[in-house]
This record gives sequence, structure tokens and C-alpha cells, in this order.
Amino acid sequence: MDAALALFALAPGLALGSFLNVVAARVPLRRSLVTPGSTCFACETPIAWYDNVPLLSYAVLRGRCRHCHASIPWKYPAVEAATAALVSGCFLRFGLSSAAFVGAFFCCVLVAVTVTDFERRIIPNRIVLPAAAVVLAANTALRPSPIWAIAAVGAALFLLLAALAYPGGMGMGDVKLALLLGAALGRTVPVAMMAGMLSALVPSVAVLAKHGRAGRKMGIAFGPFLALGGVLALFAGGPLLDAYLRHF
Repeated sequence: MDAALALFALAPGLALGSFLNVVAARVPLRRSLVTPGSTCFACETPIAWYDNVPLLSYAVLRGRCRHCHASIPWKYPAVEAATAALVSGCFLRFGLSSAAFVGAFFCCVLVAVTVTDFERRIIPNRIVLPAAAVVLAANTALRPSPIWAIAAVGAALFLLLAALAYPGGMGMGDVKLALLLGAALGRTVPVAMMAGMLSALVPSVAVLAKHGRAGRKMGIAFGPFLALGGVLALFAGGPLLDAYLRHF
């Protein structure tokens, strides 16, 4: 039953992914999400509906604009595919439940902020703060407990202290993203934080190895790694946390 539900969720997930591409492109520029319609970034020709079908249109067009033949960035199908996989995964993991819908919303926000932070090195307040409020309210209403608010404030405070101690290595956008992580994950938010930090070590070491001392002044976008940790904690945070507590 859950597998069939997850399969059914793929199509809405692809549509959400297409919308998230618009969100990531327009919200940082404070542009409307509704108008104007989608256009080619190179020739600005309006994109017909049949050229805007998630994944399929990219494959049919072979990654190029129908009119000017400019290459379409790979991020567009990647975002669509990632969103569909995460939304489907939520229904596979949680079934047809409120947790699945909240989890899917949470994952969609993580996809959007990952793109904006990776491309523009910003995590827009207009995305992450309303999302944190919605997720906190939803989780508190569905599973009443102060843990959601405590985790949200605690995670944000932890990264705020890190940002104050090392301003060049942490931004306030990361602090606000931590607020969302805590609101969504509750007691398992430490798993997300730890996974995010450990995964961020890989590119950090690579930068230092390539640039030496100069690499210490080169920052990396931390948001995508926090998002990766958030996904891990959403799907496997409970067992991972319990395993850690049992051994330590």
C-alpha cells in the first residue's frame, strides 16, 4: 500500500520540483512567482506548456531551448527529480499520514534553500522563516509537545553561537535554517546538525588542500549540507540517535 502511494506521489513531486525551480530563481530577486510565465533564460522566448513538462521535456529537447538551442542548465531536471524522490520517500516512510505531508513540505523547502544557497550564497528569509513557522505549528498541533519549539530554538542558538565565534564560516541564513530543522525534527535535530557538519568537512578539506592557507578565507555554502543532514534525520534520525545513545 505504501509503495503504491509512493509511486502515485511521484507525479505531484515532479510538479512541485518544477515549481521549486521558479521559487529558487525568483524569490531571491523578489519577483512574482506567478507572472510573467516561464521564459528561456537566453532568448527570453515564452516556454510552451509542452516544453515545460518535468523531466520529459528536458529529455525530448535534449537539454536545449527549442527556439535558440541554448543549453538548459542541468539543475532544472535535477531539482525536479530530487523533489519527486523526496516527496515519494515521505509517503513510503510515513504512509498516508499528516507526518508524510509535513515531511514532504519540509523536504521541498530544503530543496529550494539548497539551490539558492548553492547558487547565490543566500538562504532567503521569505522562504525559511514562514516555513519554520508553518512546520512548528503543524508538528505542535499534530503531536503536542514543547520539544518542537525547544529543538528549534536550541538548534538556532547553537549555530548562532558558532556564527558569532567565527563570522566568516557561518551566516545568519544557516542559523534560520537550523530553526526550521529543529521545528521539523524535534529530538532528532542533533543528527541533522552532526551529519551536516561532517559532510561539510569533505569540501572544506578539499579547498584547504587545493589553496593552502588562502583556503581558510574561502567559505563554502553550508546550507546544502544542513539540508542533507535534515533529510537524513527525517528518514532515519530516530534509529541513528537511539543507536548513538545506546553505545555512548
